[in-house]
Amino acid sequence: MTIEKSGFVAIVGRPNVGKSTLLNRIVGQKIAIMSDKAQTTRNKIQGVYTTDTTQIVFIDTPGIHKPKHRLGDYMVEAAYSALHEVEVVLFMVAADQKRGKGDDMIIERLKKLSVPVYLVINKIDKIHPNDLLEQIDDFKAQMDFAQIIPISATQGNNFETLMSELEKSMPSGPQYFPEDQITDHPEYFVVSELIREKILQLTRDEVPHSVAVVIDSMKRKPDEKVQIQATIIIERDSQKGIIIGKGGSMLKKIGTQARKDIEKLLGDKVYLELWVKVQKDWRDKQVYLTDFGYRKEDY
Repeated sequence: MTIEKSGFVAIVGRPNVGKSTLLNRIVGQKIAIMSDKAQTTRNKIQGVYTTDTTQIVFIDTPGIHKPKHRLGDYMVEAAYSALHEVEVVLFMVAADQKRGKGDDMIIERLKKLSVPVYLVINKIDKIHPNDLLEQIDDFKAQMDFAQIIPISATQGNNFETLMSELEKSMPSGPQYFPEDQITDHPEYFVVSELIREKILQLTRDEVPHSVAVVIDSMKRKPDEKVQIQATIIIERDSQKGIIIGKGGSMLKKIGTQARKDIEKLLGDKVYLELWVKVQKDWRDKQVYLTDFGYRKEDY
C-alpha cells in the first residue's frame, strides 16, 4: 500500500448524538465507549482509518454542553480545541432530536472556521423520511454546509458514502500511523474506558457521571493471563455501596462484562481485579482531574 492522501477529521456535536458509535464503526472495533447517558466521552479519542491510498485520523470529542464543574469545562475546551487541528469537521446531530440551543451555540463557532463543515444527520433509522427532509431544510437555513449526509451509525446506512466523501476531501499527505493501528491512545486508557462503560450501563441512573477509572497496573507475562488492577473512583459513600452491590454482586458483574471486552481488545485472556474508592468532589479539584488523566495540556 502507498498512502498518497491523509488528514484529520473532528467529530463534534451535542452529547448523545452517536459520535462514539460512528468512530467505533469507522475503525471496526470498540475504542470509544458508548452509553445512552450524555457526556460519556471525556477525552479526545483518536481513531485511525486506513485504506490502500488514504489515512484519516478521526478525533471524537466530548459532547458540547453547558459545563457545571471543572470536568465539564475541560470537556468543552477539549471539544473546541479539536476544531483547529483538522481538514474537515463533521457536525453530528440526531435525526430524532429537534435543533436546540446547544446546536445553535455550536453552529456559531463552526461559522468562524475556514475548513469545510459536513452536517452528518445520524439515527435516520429512527424517523420517517419526510421528517428528515424537514430537518435538512432547517439546518440548511442556519449555515452553508459543505455536505449534508444522513446516516445511521448503528445500522451502517449511507456510511460508505460518508467515508468516500471524506477520502475525496483529504489533501496529499504522509502516513501518520502504521496501517494496523486504530488509535493513538495507550491500551490502558482504552481498558479504563471499557470498565467505565460497564459501570454506566449497569448502574444506570443510580451512579451519575461522577465515576473515574484508574488503571493501577497492567502486566503481561508470556503464557499467562494479562493481570490488570484498577480502581473505580466515585464521589460519595452512597455510590460505593451501589457499585459494590449486595455481597459484591454488582462489582463482580462489572468485572465480568468489562473483562470480555478487554480480552477482545487485547486478544488475550485477562485477570481483572477491581477496587472502589471514594474521593469527594473530585470533578471540581484540578489535582484529582490531573491524577485521573484529564490534563490541561491535552488541549
